[in-house]
Amino acid sequence: MGLIWAGVLIGIGGTVAMDLWALVLNRVFGQGLPNWGNVGRWVGWLFRGRVFHDDIAAATPVRGEVALGWAFHYFVGVVYGVVFALIVGRAWFGDPTFWQAWLWGIVTISGGWFLLHPGLGLGWALSKVDKPWKARGMGLVAHTVFGFGMWVVALVG
Repeated sequence: MGLIWAGVLIGIGGTVAMDLWALVLNRVFGQGLPNWGNVGRWVGWLFRGRVFHDDIAAATPVRGEVALGWAFHYFVGVVYGVVFALIVGRAWFGDPTFWQAWLWGIVTISGGWFLLHPGLGLGWALSKVDKPWKARGMGLVAHTVFGFGMWVVALVG
């Protein structure tokens, strides 16, 4: 299998792992699920030239925003998987190590903290939410799960 396709697969696997983690947190602890509609609304507004909002929920809705948000979520996961694959190369897939996938998972949170969250009106690194340090910690755990999912898919593949 080519390196790009391997990256696509681990990116999808990491994203699925993240989504399953969110579902477990929701079912076991009652934590709310991610609102991919808001992300889709943000993406829709990107195409209209607007990156940053004071509150994305107050922005005019975008047609198909929930589907757009989910698609964007998986697109980003795939991009992260492919970039990781290109960085680590074929050798990593022969003997995948967790620590490299975990480290990459942690690095990928920067896209949320420094582009997506401010774009949604949540502030840099979630600085405008009620409990920013809790939200940041939960994000780091979720991105650890992303890295874990990438690693597991690489082990199985």
